[in-house]
Amino acid sequence: MTAAIPDPDGSRLLTSSDIGPLLEAAVAHAGGTLVRWTLEHVDANPSLSTTATYAARVDWPYGQRTELLGVSARADGPAGTDADAEIFADGEREVAVWLYPHDPDLPGLPRAAYPESMAEICNAKQVFGRIVRPSELKLTMIGYRPRRRAVVEVTDRVDGEVVFVKVLRDHLAPGVIRRHRMLLDAGLPVPEVRAVTNDRLLVLSKLPGEPLADAVFGPAPPCAAADLIALLDAMPAAVARLERRPSWPESVAHYAGIVAAAVPRLERRLEWLAETIVDGLAGQDLGDEPTHGDFHEGQLHVADGRIVGLLDIDTIGPGCRADDLACMVAHLSTIQRMNESQTRRVHALIRDWVPVFDERVDPAELRLRAAAVIISLATGPFRGQEPDWEAETSRMIGQAEALVRQVA
Repeated sequence: MTAAIPDPDGSRLLTSSDIGPLLEAAVAHAGGTLVRWTLEHVDANPSLSTTATYAARVDWPYGQRTELLGVSARADGPAGTDADAEIFADGEREVAVWLYPHDPDLPGLPRAAYPESMAEICNAKQVFGRIVRPSELKLTMIGYRPRRRAVVEVTDRVDGEVVFVKVLRDHLAPGVIRRHRMLLDAGLPVPEVRAVTNDRLLVLSKLPGEPLADAVFGPAPPCAAADLIALLDAMPAAVARLERRPSWPESVAHYAGIVAAAVPRLERRLEWLAETIVDGLAGQDLGDEPTHGDFHEGQLHVADGRIVGLLDIDTIGPGCRADDLACMVAHLSTIQRMNESQTRRVHALIRDWVPVFDERVDPAELRLRAAAVIISLATGPFRGQEPDWEAETSRMIGQAEALVRQVA
């Protein structure tokens, strides 16, 4: 039985049918009856902790509906904000369980999840410049990573105006708000801050143009590689005085461990990759350039062949320009589920952009850092429980190997 197998971080429990009785108990405690459930999302930190979410069909006294249940297990037992969830026991293990939107690390999510409370916020903060009724707001969850972050798109159905609400963790919120204002003051094309709430909601204007993530498939180049570099180089010097985050290569062993835990047959290849990347970058300076920290096609908006917007600046800080450019290369190299035409267009962009990046940073460094980013991205298919996630993970590791072999 699963319980007899060592499972310090709870990963086996949370990803097997053994979680069923615990989910049943949690739903019963809330006053419902669990009809069925499926695993939706897994965040694993091997040997330390695991968080998972489940789509659950629940019978309530008022009727049946689909709910999202979250569960976190830790090797050392519940701690910190776990106390804001319900604690249930499975044998000798205690786990934290919550019912969406009551995420214990995202205090503002319950208000961001419903039109009634969002209308109150919008009216109190004059977000739309007029009084809005709950029925006039359309809310769309466009990103939710349990216990980490969420983004809600809020549309005024009357005039079509759109804002985005970032739901932040309590301890990170002040720094994120400071970063937005720093880049706005420097004239970078980041979203205008419409409102900030005490429960850590950041309301932002919609950027102009279209996402670069869509434009990369268009018939014309969405922007020039030099424009990407110029945007990064335009960040104010104050960014380099912010706290430093670990670079992709510094974290490569950590991410390799996560991938290996999900797909054990890749362990030797991952060990070779991590060692080769670390050895290849040994002695490299950490860098003191202002950097974005997570620079890829999903973070940019373009229009008429130029960049008009920059998103998700939570990660800005000191680092190497090669890390930002490597992040772009890695993301473009691992776009999933493209058709033949889309694949040709993206590959053409990579061929056009990489030589320009090579002029700005060391080519070997660019490829090693890009491989490190790909290893971090390879945690995604398992985490999101995507179809054929194991094959997709293996494919991504093959792409990282191809980059490393160019320079190793």
